[in-house]
Formats: sequence, C-alpha cells, structure tokens
Amino acid sequence: MIGLIRRRFIAFAVLALALVLTVPAVGMAQLPGGTLDPLTIPKYVTPLLIPPPMPKTSSAGNLDYYEIAVRQFEQQILPPADIFNSPLPPTTVWSYGSANHPGTFNYPAFTIEATVDKPVRVKWINDLKDASGNFLPHLLAVDRSLHWANPEMLLCMDGTARTDCRPDESNGEILQQPYLGPVPIVTHVHGAHVGPESDGFAEAWFLPAANDIPIGYARKGARFDQFDRNNTQPGSALFQYPNDQRATTLWYHDHTLGMTRLNVYAGPAGFYLLRGGPDDLESEELPGPAPAHGDAAGMKYYEIPIAIQDRSFNADGSLFYPDSRSFFDSFFGPYIPFSDISPLWNPEFFGNTIVVNGKTWPRLDVEPRRYRFRFLNGCNSRFLILKIASNPMPSIPATPALPFTQIGAEGGFLPAPVQLDQLVMGLAERADVIVDFSDLPIGTELYLINEGPDEPFGGGVPGTDFPVSDPFTTGQVMKFVVVASASTDDSEPADELELPAFTPLGPETVTRRLSLNEEMSMTTCVDENNVAVDCSDPASVGFAGPVAALLGTLDSTGTPVPMLWMDPITEDPILDDTEIWEIHNFTVDAHPIHLHLVAFQVIGREAFGGGTSIAGQNTPLPWETGYKDTVIAFPGEITRIKAKFDIAGLYVWHCHIVEHEDNEMMRPYMVRFNPDFPDFDQDGDVDSKDYAILLQEIRKAAPRNPAYDLNRDGKVDLLDARFFYTVAKTL
Repeated sequence: MIGLIRRRFIAFAVLALALVLTVPAVGMAQLPGGTLDPLTIPKYVTPLLIPPPMPKTSSAGNLDYYEIAVRQFEQQILPPADIFNSPLPPTTVWSYGSANHPGTFNYPAFTIEATVDKPVRVKWINDLKDASGNFLPHLLAVDRSLHWANPEMLLCMDGTARTDCRPDESNGEILQQPYLGPVPIVTHVHGAHVGPESDGFAEAWFLPAANDIPIGYARKGARFDQFDRNNTQPGSALFQYPNDQRATTLWYHDHTLGMTRLNVYAGPAGFYLLRGGPDDLESEELPGPAPAHGDAAGMKYYEIPIAIQDRSFNADGSLFYPDSRSFFDSFFGPYIPFSDISPLWNPEFFGNTIVVNGKTWPRLDVEPRRYRFRFLNGCNSRFLILKIASNPMPSIPATPALPFTQIGAEGGFLPAPVQLDQLVMGLAERADVIVDFSDLPIGTELYLINEGPDEPFGGGVPGTDFPVSDPFTTGQVMKFVVVASASTDDSEPADELELPAFTPLGPETVTRRLSLNEEMSMTTCVDENNVAVDCSDPASVGFAGPVAALLGTLDSTGTPVPMLWMDPITEDPILDDTEIWEIHNFTVDAHPIHLHLVAFQVIGREAFGGGTSIAGQNTPLPWETGYKDTVIAFPGEITRIKAKFDIAGLYVWHCHIVEHEDNEMMRPYMVRFNPDFPDFDQDGDVDSKDYAILLQEIRKAAPRNPAYDLNRDGKVDLLDARFFYTVAKTL
C-alpha cells in the first residue's frame, strides 16, 4: 500500500491568507468571501422559514403528478438591514416551484410530500429563461476545462465533438473563460429507490426550451432518458419515483455533470418526505403536525425540515462563489491548457455565512414541548458538528444545553432511539431527531452552534484535532426562543418510542475493494512564497496543488488504482446480489460517499493496518445502525458498507463534497443482469418472454439500458440476442 498522499488546504495553510496552523482557542480567522462582510449581517432577526408542501398538478388513483420547473428569481435571504440599519438587498437565486403556481418558487424549494408505494411522477422543466424566452446564463463561473456537460460540444480529448467530456487542450484559452451559454440541469432525488431512467444520471441533462439556443449546441446529454418517452415537451424530462422503500427523509437537487456544485449553490434543492408503510410510526406518536396542503395562515408546526448550507454574499446581495482557482491558493496560472490546473474550479469552498432554510442565521420560537427536526447538511464542502448550547460563542467543546434524540437517518428509522450531545453530519447526510424543550421556562434562549471546521474535515475532537469554525460567523447556525404553549403535546417521549423493526441485509456474495485518491499537479508547484519550483525535485512534491480527487479500485498488492469518469466500469454487481464495498481512503480528508439507488448498512471501519478508527470505534456509530445512503469515509481508514442492488441499470457513486464530485470523484456503476441466467422478468425461468424483453430493449432508440449488454461489448444489439439464444439452449 502506498502511504497517504499529503494534501494542503492552501486557502488556509498558505501565505495568501496568513493563517496559523496551530489550533486557536476560539477558532480560525474569518473566512474570505464576497464583498459583504458577514459581521455586518445581524443574527436571529429573521424567522425560520418552514417550507410548505409543493402543489400537485393532479392526484388520480395511485399516482401523484407534479410539474416542477427551475426558474430564476429574487429572494430576501439576508435580513432587511445590516447592523448599521442600512438596507440589505435581495439575492438572485434559482430554485424549483410548481410550474403552474408562480408564487411557489422559493429557496429552498417547497417539500414534495410522498406516500410509500404511491408513485410520484414529475415533469421536471428547465425554465432558466428570461421574460422574452431567451436563455439565462449561469449566475456563477462555469469551468469548461473539467469533464462536464459540454453542451457547446467543444472538441473532446478523444478528438470528437460531443457532449459529456473533458474538452481537449487544443481548444486553447477558451478553456480559461467561463461558459456563458444556456444552463443544463437534471434533477436527482437523493436516496430514491428508482429506475435508472429517472435517477438523474449526470449525463441525462437538458437545456431550456429557449428562443436563442446557439446553432450547434446539444439540447440534451448523452444519457438523456425519461420514464415515459412520449413526453415531447422541449426543455423537460418526465421521471417517476415508485416510493417502494422505507419511510424516510429524502431531498432533491440538481446533478448535472461537472456543474452540480454551481447549480445547487445557486439554489435548486428541496426536501422529499416519504411517509407511511410498515416502516413508519403513527403520526400521533411523533411531534407534529408538519406543513400540509390547505393549512391556515399562522399554523404551528412541530415537525420541521431544516436545511443547513453555507454561502457568501456580495454587497449588492448577489451570491459569491470563486471565479478563479487563485481564490483557493493564490495561484494565478498558468492554467489549462498550459498546465494541469483548472482555471476556475476550486478543490473546496467554504462560505462565510450560515443559511438555514433560505435565511441567514434565523430564529425559531419553540414551545415547551417536543419537536421533530429533519436536519440536512446541504453545504458544498463543509462538515457540520451541531450542538444546542446556551451561549452562541461558548468555550470549546461546548457544554450541550439539550441533547438530540436521533430516531432516523437517510434510510429511515434507526433500530432504536439514540441520545446524542452532538450531530456529526457529512455532506448530504440527514438526521431525523427529536429535541425536547418541555422543561425550559418561557424566555429561554438556546443556540444551535457548529463545532465543525472551516476547512476540510478529517475527524477527531473539535478544538483539539482541528480548529473549529469562526465563532462569530460559521460557528453559529440558528437560535431557539422558548415561548408560551399554543397546544398540548400528545407525542411519545423520545426515549420511549418503539421504532419499526429493522431487518438487516443477508450475506454478501462479493466484496469489492475501492479507493479514494488525490491527484496532485505534475506541472505546477510553488513554495511558501508562491514562487514556482521544480516539481521533479522530491523536496517540492509537498507543494503541488490539488488537481482532482479520484475514486478507484485496488490492485492485488493493495495499491490504489485511481480512475476517471470516462474509464471502463469496474463496479458491476449482478441484479439482486448483496455486496460489501471496502472503501480505502488514501487522502488526508474525510469524504462523504454516496451510492445512488441503494440504502446500505454501515458494517464498520478500521484504520490502515488494523487500528482503531478516528471515529472512536470500529463498529458502526450509534446513528449509523440503520440504513443510509451516504457514509463518512475517514482518512487513512477502510470503511465497509453492505448493499443489495435490486434494479438493473446504470447509476453512480461519488463523493458528496460537490467540488470533488464535479471534477472526477464520481464513477458510474452498473447493476447487470446475470449473463449466465438472463431472467429479465425475474419469474425464475429463462424463456421466450425474456427474449421478447431483450428484443424490445434492442429496438429502442438510444440510450438503451446497458444492463442488457450480455456479451459485454459495450452495446445492446442483436449480438446480445444471439448470446441469449446460446445461453438459453444450455439451461
């Protein structure tokens, strides 16, 4: 095994920001960002926004139907005025809303309320157009040098002009200029058990139906598909979600190749709450109600989804996101095509404000009773360590004023409630918790604080193993103020809840060894004074800048084999097989690893060489005992998960630090039919019905489901029919 690759978070560790590397008592210096100083933004003056349910277009029989668009609009994310009483302007954002209800467009988006085993069908509409029907350019700087959607079809590295590739260096300095064309989108319901055509595959994007799409632009990605191909409305895709999974907290967001970090930062994200079925509790057992259709104004809610994100702003109210690699490490070039450093992409980004449900540092009036909070870490790169404290700037580690009782995670309820002093949340993780304010006197003020770092997270103890977030800004999240009761609380005490029975997965058939890797620059190295040095000098290697983080495999000696998005698929489970994936992290950062399609079990962790995980134990952590879809893989460790792959098709697994995801830390995987027993209809026989299913797939227009590629030649065609016939004769 190779040793850990030394990584430098230069935005904090280098000259340009002049920050010390020792752990200060109160946290790190204020984060850089836009032209709006976060210290001028008043805290706890804006009520927490609780997203209402998304209006349905129709609901007939056993199907809910929505038409949901992404549009650009202005929203008051900042308070109305700063601490000097000068007005703070609204922010231009994107988000989802009901296409037929203009008043529903909000950041974050309204919540899709779904029922177990009742499908939801959504026509997703890319409506990023102005009033004249012309396309709107991106709010942020899009890096053309990455492996990205490439709708303008710049020449690719393989010499072809197509979508979904890394443009060739022969495109010259255009690769250093931000893309200003129409914006591609594709929506992924994170955590959904769904067919591949509706999963929001990164190459399944589509442009708006704008009047002025430039000649030569592709309007769809290479893998664009729909649940129902009869939908021909330009600028839309029709997806369907069967909701045949445990009741849980899902969320939906954009997933476009090479652009997820930017598209989601601009706003499009919302909760998707799945209720009912045998793996849910009766509503009266839990705090409630949650927002529902037809609620009267002023309705009190005791189940509240809470999306926590970090953002930075400019003085004009606009979102700030870096438009140059120099923001990260003060390196001003040469960039691609004259080196291997992308010009605009930043390896990570940490905003200098905290935004909760679309408001900076809001407050929530709570009654002396139990509340159910569904927390989501919706940040780009920031890990959160949440506590409820009596002081917004306590000594570190803070003494918790109230515990959380966690009852669920990404895959539904835990086997039993778990009482926690803090919530450690990687990117995209969810925590379904109950907080009991019952014993607090009216007027009590409590604070949700964040003891996670303002830099990449590697695990450990806040204030000891890493500096905590700036206590004046990103160390604070929101405020709770106890007010008089408006109703009685009939919910069960959290520690007395009997949660639905948990059924673990069966034995595995395969164990895969996978790797997380860091690629450092081979052409560009600088010293502490930002002076170029010879990368071939062994003493200079530590000063190479990050180029990309990569997923990969391990060879027979245990050496990692980093792989790109475009490399051949290596993760190809057979339909209905259960596998263990061993994720070996060779970087010095923790990575939140997300698998599409499946809800998995965390089996455990161990340090390289067999030591104890930095998490403090090698068995699953108390909040990891249920099903999950995202897991923290700590540096220098092996993280083991177990999943059953029960829908055939093409999916992805990736790091949910979206800056990493957008630059190669995402790989396709394919759940394939068993070529030795191609029982497509899963009736236990290989017969003429299966042959008919295969022929139907072969006759389809592209893209075809690669799970039907029985002969493994990269195509689904009549050669697979011949293969099927040959196999069937032997059975």
